[in-house]
Amino acid sequence: MRDINLKGTLYFEGVARLGSVTKAASELGVSPSAVSQQIVALEAQFGVKLFKREKRRLVLTIDGDRLYQTTSQAFGALRNVRNAISRQKEVRNLSIRVSPSFGVRWLGPRMASFSNANPEWNLRVDATPDFTYFDTEAIDLDLRYGHGGWSGLSVTCIMNDLVMPMCSPEYLAELRAHSDDIGQQLQKARLIDSVKMLFRWDLWLAYHRITLDAVQYPFRFDRSTMSIELAKQGGGIALDSVNLCLPELQRGELVPFCPQFEVIHFPAYWLVCPQRHLNRRIVNLFAEWITRQCRLHELNVHDYLHGAGCFFEDPTELNVMSSAP
Repeated sequence: MRDINLKGTLYFEGVARLGSVTKAASELGVSPSAVSQQIVALEAQFGVKLFKREKRRLVLTIDGDRLYQTTSQAFGALRNVRNAISRQKEVRNLSIRVSPSFGVRWLGPRMASFSNANPEWNLRVDATPDFTYFDTEAIDLDLRYGHGGWSGLSVTCIMNDLVMPMCSPEYLAELRAHSDDIGQQLQKARLIDSVKMLFRWDLWLAYHRITLDAVQYPFRFDRSTMSIELAKQGGGIALDSVNLCLPELQRGELVPFCPQFEVIHFPAYWLVCPQRHLNRRIVNLFAEWITRQCRLHELNVHDYLHGAGCFFEDPTELNVMSSAP
């Protein structure tokens, strides 16, 4: 016996299930004529009639009913497998929420590495300063900037922040031409205030016991990206995260304003999610990947700082407030 006409069998099953050539054609996306031709060909192959017409409707013959029982089970099983595969593809998604500046300047340039290593997973990144309400939002994990005190969640520090004043080399030369004294340079400088940073100018000045007359901030930004970009353009001194602008520092587009003052560092970047989310394989894969990326990055940061003559201590007595850049 020749191989069974699979297309004809598929069309037959549709007509038998829906009771109409027109409805089967619509479901299959073909013309009614194409369906009728396949039914005729299938009947010719089996040598029997599969349908009979009674009062202007199609009714299965005994042979047609036997064939339908088999084809409905077979195609039903195939549809179930198709739906299961589709659902599996739908759950192969990883949704991350990240603070905007960290997402744009640090995470974004590294995402190709994760994607290339895990091509079967879809990735969605939501860059916002708002923390996730995991009970009501479809987010797998947060990459948060803050103090780390979030109860009821799995909270893992993935990286310290390192904060120091930075500016363009041209702007630094301009300030040094005015005076060799750090205090006088700062008094003359345009200070760029990153208002969402945990460690801002008032803390930095107090920690280093520097008093300025009538401290003013001609520029205030709620995104570190904007502060760093303005400093790079010679617009002033940004007190911001070394993590977010290491490439600019390495290229010499930014330089430490005063390397003799230690770089402030403290735990600030966290991987946060409900404990149950860690049962997902992709969440664990991402957690392991970003932890490795952070370790490599910190080694690069330390190499740069040592090469630039900077050093750092842990300001344990400072009151670092929580926020999100």
